[in-house]
Amino acid sequence: MSERREQILEAALEVLAARGFKGTSIDAVAERAGLTRQGVLHYFPSKKRLLLEILAFRERLHREHLAGRRTGDQVGEDWAGEFAEAVAFELDHPSLATVHSVVLAEAVTGQEPATEYVRERCRALQDHLTASLVERYGECLPSGLSPSTAAAAVLALVEGVHQQWLLDPETERYPQIVREALSVLIGPEAAGGAAGQPPATNG
Repeated sequence: MSERREQILEAALEVLAARGFKGTSIDAVAERAGLTRQGVLHYFPSKKRLLLEILAFRERLHREHLAGRRTGDQVGEDWAGEFAEAVAFELDHPSLATVHSVVLAEAVTGQEPATEYVRERCRALQDHLTASLVERYGECLPSGLSPSTAAAAVLALVEGVHQQWLLDPETERYPQIVREALSVLIGPEAAGGAAGQPPATNG
């Protein structure tokens, strides 16, 4: 990714977090990035394209952060730790959590392209996590839950933690809450023995 393209995405991330998709304009992003309107449109020809690129950029930041913490033997060994670390990463980068919550709220009210993106992403995340759980545990997890139920509950947990932190950012226990809750939803092995890789969270 070019330096200028990343500069625009970082500016757009901040504007979107503050104003939402409807309130975000190409002009506002250009001003935040120190560019002209045409300078932004050269890289992102529409506001919809810019939003989708922002969301992809957010996911990439998460994946790069997690990849930087792993060694070869650690990949996929600690789901609870990786989900908790994803939450902790967003606590250190509030605009990432805010953007997700803003897009989710707009999706709930039927605003496109947020609705289509969130619907497809939620389905993909749940399907991926369900398949990973089936591969590791079969049709019944150590907790007694089915993989599909556990996957839905895990994603709801992470989503809820994001919302709680945005409302009460003074609390620092959210990553630990995620780790402890996952040991109940999946089983004690979730703290360090599950194979496969969890997806980047919606958070």
